[in-house]
Amino acid sequence: MNRFFILLAVLLLAGCAGPNKNFYVLTAKGPAPSGGGTGIGVGPIALAEYIDRPNLVIQQGPNQLAVSEDNRWAGDLSASIARVTAANLGREMKTGNVRTYPWQRDEEIDYQVTLDVRQLHSEAEGYAVIEAGWRAYSLPDRKLKASRTFVDREPLASDGYAAMVAAQSRLLARLAENIAAGLR
Repeated sequence: MNRFFILLAVLLLAGCAGPNKNFYVLTAKGPAPSGGGTGIGVGPIALAEYIDRPNLVIQQGPNQLAVSEDNRWAGDLSASIARVTAANLGREMKTGNVRTYPWQRDEEIDYQVTLDVRQLHSEAEGYAVIEAGWRAYSLPDRKLKASRTFVDREPLASDGYAAMVAAQSRLLARLAENIAAGLR
């Protein structure tokens, strides 16, 4: 009889478990080179409130968004964008001396890049979109070196959230190309 109650309790607990959640990460085009070079710090990152959440977001219409409950970022989106942008920027600038905010000492950083991510989602038509303002400051004098707004879209290679996140990763790689061009 005890085995029956134990089995019943296990089945009840299994039935109470929610649906499986899928977790996604943004990826860099590749790692930054190893070693030194020009010091670049990425951050802080500001996110539009509609994407500053653990859930992935899809635009369903001109003024309508859908938030997926079962498809989420594996970590903090702001930190992920900073990490991926730093790695991509290191590759573009051929430096392994890249940091994400907050870093220990400004003396190791030649440029600080801040981001204001206004859009980063996919559209129902099969595209990922980004709009991000960025500013690059020279350190230690904190003089503005360059400031631009980057707007782009990337077709999804297939349906699904994995394709959406892969397209967003490609957009972040192009953002880093844009920033590197402004730093050169």
